[in-house]
Amino acid sequence: MADHAVFTEQMRKDGYLILAPNMMDFHFALLAPVFRLNGYNLEVLTNDGPNVVAEGLKYVHNDTCVPALLVIGQFLDALHSGRYDLHRVALIITQTGGGCRASNYIFLLRKALKKAGLDFIPVISLNLSGLERGGGFHLSLRLVRHIFIGAIYGDMIMLLSNQTRPYENHRGDTDALIRRWREKLVDLFRADRGLSKKEVRHYLEEIAADFDAIPRAQAKKTRVGIVGEIYVKYSPLGNNHLEDFLRTQDCEYMVPGVSHFLQFKIDNRIEDIHLYGGSAVKLKACETFLRFVTGYEEMMLEVVKAHPSFIAPSSYAHTKTLVDGVIGHGSKMGEGWLLTAEMLELAENGFANIICAQPFGCLPNHIVGKGMIRRVSEVHPGINIVPIDYDPSATRVNQENRIRLMLAVARDQM
Repeated sequence: MADHAVFTEQMRKDGYLILAPNMMDFHFALLAPVFRLNGYNLEVLTNDGPNVVAEGLKYVHNDTCVPALLVIGQFLDALHSGRYDLHRVALIITQTGGGCRASNYIFLLRKALKKAGLDFIPVISLNLSGLERGGGFHLSLRLVRHIFIGAIYGDMIMLLSNQTRPYENHRGDTDALIRRWREKLVDLFRADRGLSKKEVRHYLEEIAADFDAIPRAQAKKTRVGIVGEIYVKYSPLGNNHLEDFLRTQDCEYMVPGVSHFLQFKIDNRIEDIHLYGGSAVKLKACETFLRFVTGYEEMMLEVVKAHPSFIAPSSYAHTKTLVDGVIGHGSKMGEGWLLTAEMLELAENGFANIICAQPFGCLPNHIVGKGMIRRVSEVHPGINIVPIDYDPSATRVNQENRIRLMLAVARDQM
């Protein structure tokens, strides 16, 4: 018998609203129709601002890393807003199952709900590790496939919009196109379309053609790459709207796609079996899944490369080779070797000025991010990396001033 509220099959049938925290605005906008297509009534939260931080600090110990504090704060802020029927709502949160504190966010969230007198609200664990089985939520292969396809569309639009917006002749063209494609993809997903491999390629080609058609100026901008812990790397709430700030600094920035991280998480299971032994059946299943995911990534890269005005990111397989002799593939806590590899990949693709965003006190990222700067600089001389800690106690002014210093160095080098 579980010692916490459980999301049941009857709750799913009754259409309980499942609230999810936000991390990537465009990517997560596609999650709601994907989940509804698979029988779950999901809403992605968009509440932001100082009250989210205040709620997090009220219900989570301030020694806990900032992603937990902000995610839980966003949940509690939403629940206290009066917008929801608290007896017909559930929460969903990812659970990695690894050595990062992220594995324990779900327990911190339940503790916060209990403290707030809301422990009757069930919390769903979204994971690929077989944790918290049972109940009314099932991560089917169909749902996993749909989530990943949504991530591919999101990665494509993130990549192209970041290379288009700094150079557009008419300000707002890029953001208008993003809104149009978000509406189109949501409508397609609701109609169970745009999800077959043939359809995905067709729509990726349409997306690339639409972005390439935006009139752009020929100019030289400071190119900046963004790496770091997955939440603060992507979430405007987590990184004090870092991308908005970079836009004010006349920069072109590149953020590695989430599809690399998904491949990394699958590949970790393969590496574990190679390093420590394990089930041959599990190895075969993981290799098959990785090939499936890689196939969609290769499709996206082929489409981007057909438009020479855009810089295509490296494949996951190539990115992995960049850390040979730099850091071992067994280093997989948090973002593991992938974070180091992404710094080298960005530098290789012309984005050698890099912001390494990390939650204050995040041990894995202090090792594979800040701790690898000297080694990465030896491998790629001239790389310009600034680590930025994000925490409610860290001032935005200090963070932005450190980035300005990095940009000043970059412009001197140009």
